[in-house]
Amino acid sequence: MRVIFAGTPEFARVALERLHAAGFEIALVLTQPDRPAGRGMKLQASSVKQWAQSHDVLVAQPRSLRLDGQYPEDAAAAKTAIEAARADVMVVAAYGLILPQWVLDLPEKGCINIHASLLPRWRGAAPIHRAIEAGDAETGISIMQMDAGLDTGDMLLVERLAIDAVDSTESLHDKVAALGGRLITRALELAACGGLRPQPQALEGISYAHKIEKHEAPIDWSQTAAVIARRIRTFKPFPIASSTLGGAVIKLHEATALLQAAPMASSPGQVLAASAAGVDIATGSGIIRLTRLQKSGGKAMNAADFLHGFTLRPGMVFGAPAPEPRLVVGHSN
Repeated sequence: MRVIFAGTPEFARVALERLHAAGFEIALVLTQPDRPAGRGMKLQASSVKQWAQSHDVLVAQPRSLRLDGQYPEDAAAAKTAIEAARADVMVVAAYGLILPQWVLDLPEKGCINIHASLLPRWRGAAPIHRAIEAGDAETGISIMQMDAGLDTGDMLLVERLAIDAVDSTESLHDKVAALGGRLITRALELAACGGLRPQPQALEGISYAHKIEKHEAPIDWSQTAAVIARRIRTFKPFPIASSTLGGAVIKLHEATALLQAAPMASSPGQVLAASAAGVDIATGSGIIRLTRLQKSGGKAMNAADFLHGFTLRPGMVFGAPAPEPRLVVGHSN
């Protein structure tokens, strides 16, 4: 079976590699244009492009696939490449571009999407993040026949995956990506022999996983310890949860909600204790222990190492505004 693969990040590369290893012929790869990245902001190829180049697979990087859109020349060139690939199916995984109807209709077996949630829950851009943030007990992979809607197509295969209490987006991503690679391989094997049985998505339980934004990183200490712990896990590896302390920005990489109440006299964000075990902070309900932190310009480190170079004392308050500088007025004789 000849396959066009459309994807961009590491999640997609895992599936692409698995399909290639299973013997499917990758006729063309579509991926996002190179983007500036790193401290030098040099153009960097996507994970999918890097894989394709290392395996001598033709790559197209259109800015749009809409023939009547902002970049019609890109779309026209992509259309020529897609038609020339003579693929049986297009596999799509975290591609980042909307597929217009002409793309959906072109391959004989249509376009099949690898989505990192149990649809219809968490349609949209950030299903792994939002599942952790919401405290879901499980997630999974949905293999879906794509249509013109946002993750609304018929279901082809589904497999569930438990979310561990310590899973961050980083760790859960790797588990879900591996599952996606295995399940899409199985889906194409079934498609080759007519063994897929599309089923409409449920009409109940629909939710949307909106894109993660940098402005979500600051922690609201009035929330419960459990919610804050989930948010810290949600924002690892991006954008990393943060808070201010005396005007300095502290990034919060790892934390645990403790099974005890904060003292009645404490206020949300107040440091209750600081030791090698972690930094205990009062929240709107309960105590959270920060176990891995990072000061501005430094690197992430465990609490013991962090406290060697950063003074934290009980009574200090995360999230409080920095004190105003005192104006000293002198007297001249």
